[in-house]
Amino acid sequence: MRLARQFLTRSLLTSALMAIAACSILPKQEPSDVYRLPTTLAASKATTPVAWSLRVARPKASETLDSARIAVIPQGDVLSSYKGARWSDPAPALLRNRLADAFYRDGRVQSISTDDSNLQADFELGGELQAFQSEYRGQAIEVVIRLDARLADDRQRIIASRRFEVHQPVADKQVSAVVASFGQASDALTAQVMQWTVEQGQKHYTAEPKNQ
Repeated sequence: MRLARQFLTRSLLTSALMAIAACSILPKQEPSDVYRLPTTLAASKATTPVAWSLRVARPKASETLDSARIAVIPQGDVLSSYKGARWSDPAPALLRNRLADAFYRDGRVQSISTDDSNLQADFELGGELQAFQSEYRGQAIEVVIRLDARLADDRQRIIASRRFEVHQPVADKQVSAVVASFGQASDALTAQVMQWTVEQGQKHYTAEPKNQ
């Protein structure tokens, strides 16, 4: 009995030492700076509100872009990301939230929701996010955002679609400068998408009762 007890004690001690050793060799996770998408958008002056409502949906994206990594193409077709830095949300969510906030600030569409709430709306703005990265052009860097936008009615029928693409130069190679250019590019693209959405919504909206 005594020998069995000693063997069990040694086994437990050996297992504990092995566990400690395993933990010590695991790679340590590097701390990351978390960046919000900056904006310079301001509230617009009073405008005549439209009669319809809008739901802003998170655009679809590839697995690489649908993450919190800050994407960069250093050369050719190699898609990488900046070390020690990430977005506060995945890129599609950042753009959706920027669009929704812009509509709130603009004031023309006063009934705004997102796909998180799943509320009914007259129109839904969605699409595919094809690019949301910085790209090296020789020694120069620029941020590229490309959105294939779609506007659908309350029966999920596409009533309009259009590609939007913005290129924004980056001042230097610092991540903070890259993030600032992402903000400027997002603001420029948002303004274009918002104007297009309002025009298309006004063009296709009807106040006739639905489901008749």
